[in-house]
Amino acid sequence: MGHESIRPGAAHYRCVGVGVGPANLSLASLLHGREGVSSLFLDRKKSFTWHDGQQIPGSTLQVSQFKDLVSLADPGSPFSFLSYLHEKGRVYHFLNAQFADVPRLEFRNYLAWASRRNENIAFGESVEEVAFDETAGVFAVRTDRRTVTAENVVVGVGSRPWVPPQGEGRLGPTQFHVADYLESARDLGGKRVVVIGGGQSGAEAFLDLISRGGAELPRRVSWISRRQNYFPIDDSPFTNDFYMPSHADYFYGLPREQRQELNSRHVLTSDGISESTLREIYQAIYVHRFVEGNDDLVALHPGREVVDVSTGAYGGWEVSARHTGEPGSAERFEADVVVWATGYRPAAMDFLAPLAGRLEREGEELRVDEDYAVRWDGPADRRIFVQNGVRGQRGLADPNLSLNAWRSRRIADRLTGVRGDEQLASFIEWSSKPAATDQPWSA
Repeated sequence: MGHESIRPGAAHYRCVGVGVGPANLSLASLLHGREGVSSLFLDRKKSFTWHDGQQIPGSTLQVSQFKDLVSLADPGSPFSFLSYLHEKGRVYHFLNAQFADVPRLEFRNYLAWASRRNENIAFGESVEEVAFDETAGVFAVRTDRRTVTAENVVVGVGSRPWVPPQGEGRLGPTQFHVADYLESARDLGGKRVVVIGGGQSGAEAFLDLISRGGAELPRRVSWISRRQNYFPIDDSPFTNDFYMPSHADYFYGLPREQRQELNSRHVLTSDGISESTLREIYQAIYVHRFVEGNDDLVALHPGREVVDVSTGAYGGWEVSARHTGEPGSAERFEADVVVWATGYRPAAMDFLAPLAGRLEREGEELRVDEDYAVRWDGPADRRIFVQNGVRGQRGLADPNLSLNAWRSRRIADRLTGVRGDEQLASFIEWSSKPAATDQPWSA
């Protein structure tokens, strides 16, 4: 890209963010009002959204409200969850409600509030391309409306719903990802529904379906999970030390194979089901089966792998599965509706195509340094940061809200060249320390 491609007078920023989900919204909040760090954050959506199609009534956060956009990095920030409650005039009401966990819709509304009060955020503007102008020594960020320049770019495009190959090409009104649940899971009374996926999203969809009353209650709801049971999230104190900054830095320094193994072994620390949700499900099944005599409503099938979804012989769908503990087994489930609760994968970053050959990679991820800056062959003081896209390098906490504010502050500190004070390290000594060696006696 030549210098002539940048129009004279193009707006210039110290930092331009691509995407405005919780990750970049956190950084935008921390940078707001900071002198010498001009910023602009862009998102193609018309307004802020956060799993809007999945805000099932009664769903709650699995993390503390203190793990908001800013509090764990700057507790005095006007963008905190407490500031939101105070401005809305309901601090005392929130305290008196004594929520065991914050309603997820309330937290979503808080995030939207933070996005509206930050004038450095622009919605309805899609980033088409990020290139580097060698002559000017800046990034050129081209949108569907304009081109701006930046010394640094922060990518926070989040994740997209993921469906395995068995479901690809068949999505529609009767087979959909749980991300579209509120819109698509209507008029299911008397129908056979299969929910695929044993994490929190699958549990919430299953609970909602079996909690419907009267004519809205499905005829049968089957819950299929590849896991051997419906396991709870591990939310115990020492396990939560995995979600502290000191462990994130320790994890980053491990060999790649060891990082992969740790993520696999401890996945239930982030992707398990809340015990309160499991309890509600179990109680609902008890009432249906033993109190109301609805014996045929619920079917639980953990330890199954879905191998195919095809058109049923008599309409609807036929879900084929095999038992992971019984080689050669084959099971079939008739369904009118299939709900895929199979998680998310990092969203595509096609707008980085002009720089693709200059950015280092580690597997499917962009390789980052200790401050989340992508390693590349460009000037050291021109950086592309990645938020919520390097779980393989930074651990299970990377897409989680737990280290959102800390990661943003790490990036903000790199932009300003000043490292803020870190909180105390974990009680746990994650790495070994060299043993003291005896010094020989000298005459």
